Amino acid sequence: MAAPDNDESVDHAAVRRHRVLFRAIEKRRHPKLRRSDITVTDEAAVKRATKAAALGNAMEWYDFGIYSYLASTIGKVFFPSGNDTAQLLSSFATFAVAFLVRPLGGMVFGPLGDKVGRKRILSLTMIMMAVGTFAIGLVPSHAVIGLWAPALLIFFRLVQGFSTGGEYGGASTFIAEYAPDKRRGFFGSFLELGTLAGYVGASGLVVVLQMLLSADQMLAWGWRIPFLVAAPLGFIGLYLRLKLDETPAFQKLEGGQVKASEAADSVETSAAADLGKIFTRYWRPLLLCLALVAAYNITDYMLLSYMPTYLSDELGYETNHGLLILLIVMVLQMCVINQVGRLSDRFGRRPLLMAGMLGFLCLSVPSFLLIRQGSVVLIALGLLLLGLSLVMMLGTMSAALPAIFPTHVRYGSLSVAYNLATSIFGGTTPLVITALISAFDSTLMPAYYSTGAAVIGVIAVLCMKETANKPLAGSPPSVETEAEAAKIVEERAPRPRF
Repeated sequence: MAAPDNDESVDHAAVRRHRVLFRAIEKRRHPKLRRSDITVTDEAAVKRATKAAALGNAMEWYDFGIYSYLASTIGKVFFPSGNDTAQLLSSFATFAVAFLVRPLGGMVFGPLGDKVGRKRILSLTMIMMAVGTFAIGLVPSHAVIGLWAPALLIFFRLVQGFSTGGEYGGASTFIAEYAPDKRRGFFGSFLELGTLAGYVGASGLVVVLQMLLSADQMLAWGWRIPFLVAAPLGFIGLYLRLKLDETPAFQKLEGGQVKASEAADSVETSAAADLGKIFTRYWRPLLLCLALVAAYNITDYMLLSYMPTYLSDELGYETNHGLLILLIVMVLQMCVINQVGRLSDRFGRRPLLMAGMLGFLCLSVPSFLLIRQGSVVLIALGLLLLGLSLVMMLGTMSAALPAIFPTHVRYGSLSVAYNLATSIFGGTTPLVITALISAFDSTLMPAYYSTGAAVIGVIAVLCMKETANKPLAGSPPSVETEAEAAKIVEERAPRPRF
């Protein structure tokens, strides 16, 4: 029997007849908060956890970034054809293949992360991504082994995609569960700082190689270098993650160091993090997360992954031309993203997310009109307008998404929702936009596509609850000092009745 959620659903006559029963139900639903329930964070541990998650995320997105930035070259190496558009479509189709298995990776790694621990699964995903990326750098070309070349490329892209299925949900959960409630936005923003760092590292290395090597050298062997670099980078990320402890919230679930009231224990540990329960009990937050991630990822992949190819293949600019401008935009985003996280802690997640969605809604078409003019200044201005809109979401999303789900299913639910949306909408963005441009013969199709995504995003933000400065669902408050913990207990203590 569950207690009513609000006064309107209360049967007052029943309450009068069974006062003791209803009082017991209310106490079970809202157990008295004790000092031992509250997590007092260790700032040094929070910083180590944030660094490991962010650096690991940077390695993951470096691996994905180099593929998108070398899409034209990879198309020529693995998909020989007399038609440049066909090569590009084949390359982007292979890029999208990795996203088809991401939901499977999320469905496997997410629930496992809720059962065996965040740290173990994040270490495993790091190993798989490094191996998959390194192996791509070793695959012979189509000229050497024929159809085995694209087959092996697709296989190792599937390995990449499967591993990435457990990455974002785990990394964002890891930081969210370590950070204090009042600074979750700030620490969460470092995860997307890692994403940008991965993209910057990938694009920067590609630019340097294209400046130092001739087109024939890049086609023959130069493209392999960024992929082979993934192995040492992966070992660095793995080392950092293995040195960490589990999050306080997960330690509590497995009966570890963090203590809590018996009522809270029974709620958090009774529900197994299985897929059936996630889809049946948490379908509403799943749909909300799907909508938010779909809008966010379409704009993200359009700008950070597809834009260099758009500038070179669709508008005819030099490859380095577009990459250098985008590189500058991403560096500027890195400079402000942590401040966006601070703003989300101060003003809330919803205002910042809404600002980003409205930015794409109103500025996508004007930005692409500027980009089409051909002037370096106007291209940079157009990309900057889109970049500022995107950074509003980048700096906020990694704190907003984990707060949608309770602790015992957070990793699994977020991994499933995030990867389904990314698979259907994010990873297919370059392929869909390239096909739309070819079908409608309009270079404004990316602007129309991101505008449509922004409409969905605006609706989703309107439907979400504000979670800034509040405890994560299913977990007790998390604070920075003992004094803050004592104050919370005092504020929540029941008032004496006279």
